[in-house]
Amino acid sequence: MNIKAGIISGFIATVVLSILMVAKAKMGIMPDLNAIKMLAGMMGAPLIMGWVAHFIIGTVIWGLLFAALVNKLPGGIMSSAIIFSILAWLMMMIGPMPMAGAGLFGMHLGIMAPVATLMLHIIWGIVLGISYKWFART
Repeated sequence: MNIKAGIISGFIATVVLSILMVAKAKMGIMPDLNAIKMLAGMMGAPLIMGWVAHFIIGTVIWGLLFAALVNKLPGGIMSSAIIFSILAWLMMMIGPMPMAGAGLFGMHLGIMAPVATLMLHIIWGIVLGISYKWFART
């Protein structure tokens, strides 16, 4: 298991995801779908704590878990990263989304909520895979 590659890759992928989330919000696309606000609300904490939790989850938890599972998932690093990102999305849809009041798969926010979050997770997975491939070999 390449812990360093997992954490660095998780961080890079989470930075890219965060930029896309901020851009989505600035464009006014699905303003009710704000994962940072949902995390902060679930913790009963200020918005900054939602960002901290977001980066801890994406960098440490998902980064380390990907490093542990990358060779156990089917295919190479890239297909493993995309499969892993879809699994992470699925866990978000059946765990935190309902706990935040958005309903199973975020359906209280409309059909675009699961679609948009799936697209963001797949992009996160692609960046995770590219980064991991790079850092695992250096």
